[in-house]
Amino acid sequence: MEPTVHEPALDLPLGPEAAFVPAADEVQEAVLQLFDAHRDGVSRYVRSVGVADEDCEDIVQEVFLALFHHLARGRPRTNLRGWVFRVAHNLALRHRAREVRRRRVRFFPEWRCAADSPPSPEDRYLSEQVRTRLLTVANALPVRDRRCLQLRVEGLRYREIAHVLGVSLGTVANTMARALARLRRAQEG
Repeated sequence: MEPTVHEPALDLPLGPEAAFVPAADEVQEAVLQLFDAHRDGVSRYVRSVGVADEDCEDIVQEVFLALFHHLARGRPRTNLRGWVFRVAHNLALRHRAREVRRRRVRFFPEWRCAADSPPSPEDRYLSEQVRTRLLTVANALPVRDRRCLQLRVEGLRYREIAHVLGVSLGTVANTMARALARLRRAQEG
């Protein structure tokens, strides 16, 4: 008999007995826990894909509704965080493609950085120069490099990023190394 593995955040069985269809209350509690834990990260990621702020919340809700249906059907509960980001990725891309077709305008996401305000005007100027260089480099990265970097910033591990983007683990590692090297060079000026 295979041992039962538990998802630490949810304490739900992931072994052979996980094939049963769980009670609605259990599913709702699991989805609410994941929603509380990952809503902000999913929202930031969806925005980074190029979805406008006004549409972002709808996509986030769709993601967690899909998670509810996934769990209610007794589907696998392994790596639910990665599953959530993968669904968010797909829904965001689908939404963006619809918007592009509808408007026939190309939209490029803007990278946002939360920077502390240094005390002196000189420090603020220098900080803004570095920030501008970093944004320029980040926006010039190939799309896959930007996606990898954004997912890593959201806390996903390389294996999860590979799953979300549908690429190999080696591709993620190489992409991250290349993107981080470019950002380091830009930061050093």
